Amino acid sequence: MTNTETERRNKQSETAIVENMRAKETAKFLGCGLSTVWLWVNQGKLKAYKLSDRVTIFKRSELEAFINASVEVA
Repeated sequence: MTNTETERRNKQSETAIVENMRAKETAKFLGCGLSTVWLWVNQGKLKAYKLSDRVTIFKRSELEAFINASVEVA
């Protein structure tokens, strides 16, 4: 693998990390508690993506849209 291929893959990994968040990071990003994040998932207000039994992620773009929609309502 060449140096530029390695750099490209590293950049893609960094982008994926920034674009996706785990539940705890989501709670911090939204400024709420972890239990509130799971409540909103159960209510259908937030979309969670289950990668495995113990790993769930949230997409940053969807969280930003959720924040914008919440601000418009209030």
